[in-house]
Amino acid sequence: MKYQIIGKNIQITDAISSMVQKKLGRMDKYFVITEEVNCRVVASVLNEIQKVEITIFLPQMTLRAEVEDRDLYAAIDLAIDKLQGQMRKLKTRMDRSNGKISLGRAIDFEQIQEEEDLEKDIVVRTKSYYLEAMTLEEAITRMEALGHDFFLYLDKEDDRIAVVYIRKDGGYGVIEAENPIK
Repeated sequence: MKYQIIGKNIQITDAISSMVQKKLGRMDKYFVITEEVNCRVVASVLNEIQKVEITIFLPQMTLRAEVEDRDLYAAIDLAIDKLQGQMRKLKTRMDRSNGKISLGRAIDFEQIQEEEDLEKDIVVRTKSYYLEAMTLEEAITRMEALGHDFFLYLDKEDDRIAVVYIRKDGGYGVIEAENPIK
């Protein structure tokens, strides 16, 4: 795995870097490395809170965990635990789909131990509605009127499906489909 370790408001020392690489190195057994697996770790400090974001870029998917704690090393451990939990959930979904999901070709599922009870991961509600063409400002207004933290809409300017959402750190984010509706 190739590592990129970044510090924001914190100096990444050799000790921090080697500890991160050692702990994340244990996860190498989970990946089928056909191409190079890249990992980006961003450690930041705000007041007394240590925040760690770990992103692992695989060919078919991206795994990401973000954790805050008063102790940097504890935050790193919690983020790695979160990533392993995501892989266990993915394994369970792959097993239930009988090979219908092709996202997991980069993960060695034989190495991952199954979780016992994942019944909460079953889809319990499906909703559909007609996408209206609207501007971003209209979508934000509708989202806030509904009291939701995200809203799916058809962007009036470029005929692409988009999602506007409220970011944890304030402000809004937009996710847009790259391909326009035909």
